[in-house]
Amino acid sequence: MNISIFRMANKLITGNGAIEKLMDEVVRLQMKNPLIVTDKVLETVGVITQIKDILKNHPHDVYTGVQPEPEISIVEECKRMFLEGKHDGVIAVGGGSAIDIAKAVSAYAKIDDHLKSIFGTDLIPEKGFPIIAIPTTAGTGSEVTNISILSDKEEQLKKGIVSDFILPDVAIVAPEMTITMPKSVTAASGIDALVHAIEAYISVNASPITDALAIHAIKLISTNLPKAYANPANIQAREQMATASLMAGMAFGNAGVGAVHALAYPLGGRFQIPHGVSNALLLPYVMEWNKISCLDRFREIAVAFGENVQDLTDREAADKAVFAMDYLCRAVNIPKGLRSFQIPESAIIDMAEDASKIDRLLKNNPRVFSKQEIEEIYRSAY
Repeated sequence: MNISIFRMANKLITGNGAIEKLMDEVVRLQMKNPLIVTDKVLETVGVITQIKDILKNHPHDVYTGVQPEPEISIVEECKRMFLEGKHDGVIAVGGGSAIDIAKAVSAYAKIDDHLKSIFGTDLIPEKGFPIIAIPTTAGTGSEVTNISILSDKEEQLKKGIVSDFILPDVAIVAPEMTITMPKSVTAASGIDALVHAIEAYISVNASPITDALAIHAIKLISTNLPKAYANPANIQAREQMATASLMAGMAFGNAGVGAVHALAYPLGGRFQIPHGVSNALLLPYVMEWNKISCLDRFREIAVAFGENVQDLTDREAADKAVFAMDYLCRAVNIPKGLRSFQIPESAIIDMAEDASKIDRLLKNNPRVFSKQEIEEIYRSAY
């Protein structure tokens, strides 16, 4: 077996009511004046009030400038508030955008150079300020990964900061924090978690540990995402989805993601389509191309979806897996086709050019794609 390294948040706290452990962790990490990093929506619906109540006798401040598909300017703004307020730790409350911003600020607050100097892998020189991540969506897995994804508006691309120095010190995964999600976000973030699990499972870097996490995450999502979507108050389904997202995050944080993500990035960078939706749009089409490279793995994915493949060949079972992915996307009303977002067909060539350059992700994919093949995938998804 090849040598593998497993990375994750230093400490996980999970389950209903886990949020009540927040103050204990603030004290343990010696955060005397943390900055809560979040968005205005969570402040409006009362989620941040709950966090502030827990910290009511402890100095803190709140940054609410997080936006979907966050740009570099947001990190710059949040860093200024962090330094001006003499903060000594970040508490990220929200989806992947808030957590990615907090991870970037944690490191960037100790760096005088431009943020672009740390885009890439292992370019952060030292551990930043302590991070507590509290996800309010069940999808990104950012609370347990060493990656922060940001949008470069000038280049119309998404770029990553990859470093073990931005792994959260604590991830508090409390399913009750996800109840305020709109149905559309429940769907998109849930399929995002599914993509993480599937791409980790077929990654060339998969290991027995990531396999176990990924395949179980697929099982949980296929069963519980429709339930959480149909009834947002179903706390049991919410808990299972929060667990699945966490497991998928640990899987892809170590095995990596592949072509679905690589092809999704230009949709976010050029057309501001939310990350989870971009992944969901492309999932069945990329997997249709990927299946010949690992039919046996697709068979196991079909079984995880609950498909009966007992009397089928590996190729037939792989077809069932792709069908199950597509069916789940339809069941939770993920829009079908790039044209539904008014993306001009003329943009496909440029998007394929952008995607073909994202070697950090494409090198994890089990099938090697040429730029022309990427164009064909986009056209099939149009």
